[in-house]
Amino acid sequence: MLPPFPTGWKQLFTKQVNSQRYRALELFLEQEAAAGQAILPPSQEIYAALETTPYEQVKVLLLGQDPYHTPGMAHGLCFSVRPYVAPLPRSLGNIYRELRDDVGCSVPNHGCLEPWARQGVLMLNSVLTVRAHAANSHRGRGWEAVTDRIIAVLNAKPSRVVFVLWGVEAKKKQALITAAQHVVISCAHPSPLSARKFFGSRCFSQVNRALTEANLKPIDWQIPDL
Repeated sequence: MLPPFPTGWKQLFTKQVNSQRYRALELFLEQEAAAGQAILPPSQEIYAALETTPYEQVKVLLLGQDPYHTPGMAHGLCFSVRPYVAPLPRSLGNIYRELRDDVGCSVPNHGCLEPWARQGVLMLNSVLTVRAHAANSHRGRGWEAVTDRIIAVLNAKPSRVVFVLWGVEAKKKQALITAAQHVVISCAHPSPLSARKFFGSRCFSQVNRALTEANLKPIDWQIPDL
């Protein structure tokens, strides 16, 4: 059920993959599938964030919660949807609004955020799978140990990583970020429930300032139209 870790990340997870906890997670997903539950995203895209942004290239971590649970939307990158999805999720619409107000980006005609991932933004969810139409249904099943390990591995990088934590659940991960060279930017979640506090956070310009201060290339946040 679970694909192999992508090259570049695999050697950092040898112990993890061989653990009883990881096997229990895999068994849980196999049981879900055997029971006829649709699991999102498709198995080949579960590690899409790691595939698209190799370890060596990571300079920003954007942390989400769990994948979109509507079939056809999730493709393994947090907050991103497949290019043909319309209308956009409201959280993503709020992200685009803050992008426009913060750094002047125009709103693209789609919601696929892969251009960010290809610039070194690891777009990770805390939980990497979900049952269709059931938000948070795979929470507490073992994914948290995997994604905590990813954060710990990035914390050990000697070069700066900017950790972007949106919302209460993401902010709980801040305790894992201890190295002095890194920067943490946290604010409210872009969900409609908390967007009022998200707007005006200017987190995108903050990310680029933190990268520039460390002599790293800033992110071009403009998503090109298709």
